[in-house]
Amino acid sequence: MRDYDYNQKWKELLTPDIVSLLSKIHEFKGEQTLFIESYADELTELVEIAKIQSVEASNRIEGIYTSDERLKKIVQAKTMPKTRDEFEIAGYRDVLNTIHDSYEHIPIKPAIIIQLHRDLYKFSGIESGGHYKNSDNVIAETDSQGNKRVRFEPVASWETPESIEKLCKAFDDVMKNNDLVDPLIIIPMFVIDFLCIHPFNDGNGRMSRLLTLLLLYRSGYIVGKYISIEKLVELSKETYYEALQASSTGWHENESDYAPFVRYTLGTIVNAYREFSSRVKLLTTSGMSKPERVREIIKETIGKITKAEIMTKCPDISQVTVQRALNDLVKSGEVVKIGGGRYTAYTWNREVE
Repeated sequence: MRDYDYNQKWKELLTPDIVSLLSKIHEFKGEQTLFIESYADELTELVEIAKIQSVEASNRIEGIYTSDERLKKIVQAKTMPKTRDEFEIAGYRDVLNTIHDSYEHIPIKPAIIIQLHRDLYKFSGIESGGHYKNSDNVIAETDSQGNKRVRFEPVASWETPESIEKLCKAFDDVMKNNDLVDPLIIIPMFVIDFLCIHPFNDGNGRMSRLLTLLLLYRSGYIVGKYISIEKLVELSKETYYEALQASSTGWHENESDYAPFVRYTLGTIVNAYREFSSRVKLLTTSGMSKPERVREIIKETIGKITKAEIMTKCPDISQVTVQRALNDLVKSGEVVKIGGGRYTAYTWNREVE
């Protein structure tokens, strides 16, 4: 039987590399507070962009798609979903909005987790929405030849309610009764345990990412409102799955190692804060036009950068504007174009400085 008591386990994770990541996040958090207080109006745009990217990325990880235009309209509630994928996208949108608006009033309890899962499926009419799994499930993977193999066998369906109850109680106990514990360590421990329980027939991955945001927000780390953490997970999907694999091995026997998933999660949060700082700098630079922002991004990048990466940093700038700015910068000699076709990248011409 799995032991969910975190009171001693978290201390084993205070390795130099994890402590270094924690220190960086704490430093970024102080900077974040100053940014939010000083640039509240400017940051509204970042919130809307992050919502769209979060809904898109978290669903796309699970193979749920719609067109860019349809997705944006669904997230902004400007159209009704039409397909099964769009129903699930709309559900994710609503749960994400609930977390954004009310995280301070959403405690981590089994009933809350069930309600959030219910809302995830409220448009799709799936009866399993808001109910624990009714049969045993497995986490499988398919190789390049199409061969499937079981990567992990989660908790049996009959054990699921008690397991989630114990998991939530363990989280509550360590957070309330241990003044020394850092929530940034406990959050990924909770999430990997949630994924190993795999409590629902479907939607476990998306629920884990929504719960990550909820737990971070409740602990004062709200960078995910401005920079899509789900998007960063999608961009590092292979590393994400490797960390899940490493931290789930030996889980049933209480021999698993939380460290790989904790490192991955903390690294993702650090990247989110770095991206936040970078975007705030671009948004708040007085009088800087969109082409000038593209120029500044390339200039501040060591090495090469692709058009897609530029658009990720400035999602409010259209592809046409980015491409026009790149063409002008290459023509002026300030930027050097590398490669061609899908492998095209750009780098700042240091020779002209």
